[in-house]
Amino acid sequence: MSIACSINLNTTLTAEQRERYQNGDQIQKLLASMRKVAIIGLSTESTKASNMVASYLLDEGFEVIPVHPKADLILGQKVYRSLAEVPFAVDVVNVFRPGHEMWDITDQAIANGAKSVWSQLRIINFDAGNRAIDAGLVAVQDKCIKMEHGRYGGMLHWAGMNTEIISAKRRVVG
Repeated sequence: MSIACSINLNTTLTAEQRERYQNGDQIQKLLASMRKVAIIGLSTESTKASNMVASYLLDEGFEVIPVHPKADLILGQKVYRSLAEVPFAVDVVNVFRPGHEMWDITDQAIANGAKSVWSQLRIINFDAGNRAIDAGLVAVQDKCIKMEHGRYGGMLHWAGMNTEIISAKRRVVG
């Protein structure tokens, strides 16, 4: 059994907001159950964070569904113009778009049947997060899905980073 501590990474969220939008138990359960991840704002440029996150998730065996308004193929995956065009439910809607776009993205996630809306580091919209939670989705804000997967899966430990998880053995996530 491991004990997870909060890694705040200079977050601007209060303790109450971190409990609501960065709850470690919820994040671990979500990471363990997710298989299909739609990435809103996935860049075609390999040096952009969204592309690196998508590459990591693909390498870890997840299905990545790129959402981009103009591209046809990213990382060998068929691209959808919007989440509304994705013809199947996804587990996580991972967002690399500004916070003011989160309301519309959240509505599309709800309509899609997604389990979660996850906004990356520094992307925060509490109204959209509350809307997602009220609709029964898990809302994660201001966290990197790649970093959290690596942290709970033990991969960041292998690189010598302090994950603030105390355990005698490595956990397998995903």
